[in-house]
Amino acid sequence: MTGSHHLAAELGETLKLAVPIALTQLGQIAMMTTDIALIGRFGSEAVAAASLAHTVYFVSFTFGMGLVSAVAPLAAQAFGARNPHGIRRSLRVGLWAALFIALPMMALSFRGEQILLMLGQSPVAANLAQQYLLGLTWSILPALWFLAIRGFMSAVNRPEPILWITLAAIPANALLVYLLLYGAFGLPNLGLFGAGLATSIVNFGTLLAALWFVARRRPFRKFHALGHVWRVDWGLMRQLVVIGAPISISFLLEYGLFGAAGLLMGVISMTALAAHQIALQVAAILFMVPFGISIAATVRVGHAIGRRDASGVRRAGLVATWLGIAIGAALTLAVILSRFGIATIFLGESTDATAELSATLLLVGSTFFVADAIQTIAAGSLRGMNDTRLPLVFATISYWLIGFPSAWWLAFHTPLGAVGVWIGLSVGTAVYATLLLLRFRFLARKLVFQ
Repeated sequence: MTGSHHLAAELGETLKLAVPIALTQLGQIAMMTTDIALIGRFGSEAVAAASLAHTVYFVSFTFGMGLVSAVAPLAAQAFGARNPHGIRRSLRVGLWAALFIALPMMALSFRGEQILLMLGQSPVAANLAQQYLLGLTWSILPALWFLAIRGFMSAVNRPEPILWITLAAIPANALLVYLLLYGAFGLPNLGLFGAGLATSIVNFGTLLAALWFVARRRPFRKFHALGHVWRVDWGLMRQLVVIGAPISISFLLEYGLFGAAGLLMGVISMTALAAHQIALQVAAILFMVPFGISIAATVRVGHAIGRRDASGVRRAGLVATWLGIAIGAALTLAVILSRFGIATIFLGESTDATAELSATLLLVGSTFFVADAIQTIAAGSLRGMNDTRLPLVFATISYWLIGFPSAWWLAFHTPLGAVGVWIGLSVGTAVYATLLLLRFRFLARKLVFQ
């Protein structure tokens, strides 16, 4: 097989994994958007409270998500090594890790009102957010277990069932949120608590569907992944924590940077904050595509590591990175050309300062979108090699020693204001992407299997 044939084959395998995963992530965004749209009928206070509740929830959930994401490289390496026992162990230990981390995370969310009051939020908004959290918090454990199963399914080259389940969950979630939020068809009117509870019920439903696939459907059932699930594999648990904990902290550093950027925007003006939220929502939607490629890169690099194929490791990282650059550039061009239309979608037929600033931030964000795609894919490639600790150092330097100080200085010590914040975000992300690419190139070049 020639080099070009190898690259073409690698591209095909990467796309086969990345497309369903990216569509699954977009489906998750669709569910969140549906929730906000339905809650919006309760008024702006309810929307603000739901936003605050999601902030508390996602700080907790992001930490668990990073830990559980270590299932994918562990299972992928075992799959590449043709070690079915290692694949089962990886899923089981991920399920146990999710359980252990979910309990303290749930306790944090149940104290959401006190946390928000400490952060200076109004008592009314904090109380409404707590009502939503009382229903939503129960979704943390099933959502983390669902992520662990997604890592297992991706590692064995079959991510499609997770997509099918997510697509079915979107209308189910919309219907149940509507019924419990408004009390339709004789059901009790539970308000924001009902909206959160509906999402939790749907998460339990998606988990049960995923478990059914694992236990009953080919090719998953041949791994007997749920057999002896009550046994805790402490040796592999330590390995999962060593790989997953730095991922969790990196996620929190990134999430914290954007939260801090929002605070800077709030100091500048409410117009700046509103425009920032619009640009950030667009960035979140665009991010789902490279994130899918990132998980595919983790799996493909992990497969090559498992079969002790050094050239396969380099090829998997290279193909995923160039795919991300190509798609990121295409999406960025689409955003640049339609930036005024995007602002109209969020704000209606408006020509006010918020719409103008939103369009400007989307234009500035054009550099950020490509850099963000590169960093998440390079990070995914490194996870396939179990390399997560130095990337955590890179995240600290890039986001908090370069990105945030740049955003603050440009916002308040130059005439750029809100635009300066986004330039700072772009600079920090570009530095992070560069460091991760250099790290992968260094490790892949010196990789030799005896």
